[in-house]
Amino acid sequence: MSAKAELKDRTRRFGLEVLRLASELRPGTCGHLLQRQLVRAGTGVGANYRASCRAKSRADFIAKMTTTEEEADEASYWLELLIESGSVSKTRGVALLDEAGQLTAIIVASIKTAKSNAPKG
Repeated sequence: MSAKAELKDRTRRFGLEVLRLASELRPGTCGHLLQRQLVRAGTGVGANYRASCRAKSRADFIAKMTTTEEEADEASYWLELLIESGSVSKTRGVALLDEAGQLTAIIVASIKTAKSNAPKG
C-alpha cells in the first residue's frame, strides 16, 4: 500500500473511531456538549486530507494540508477535554489522542517536505 493510500485509510479509520466514541457520549453531560466539535474536527482530518490529494498545485497542497493539520490538532484538544472531564474512559480517549498526535506529526512532516521541495525564487 502506498504512503498516500495508507494515510487515507488511517485518517478514515480515525474519523470512524471518533464517530463511534461520540455516539457513546451521554446526553446531559459536558461530553455531549463537545460531541459536535469533536465529530467536526475528527472527520475533517480525513476529508481535508483527501482534498489535499487532489490539490491543483504545491501551494494548494500545502494550504489543504495545513487545514488538515489544524483539524487533527483541534480533534486532540477536544479529546483532551473529554478525557480530563471524565466524559470518556481514559483508555479509549488516550488511544484516539495518540492517533491524532501521530497523524498530526505525519501531516506536519509532509508539509515541511512540500515546502522544502518548492522551487526557490
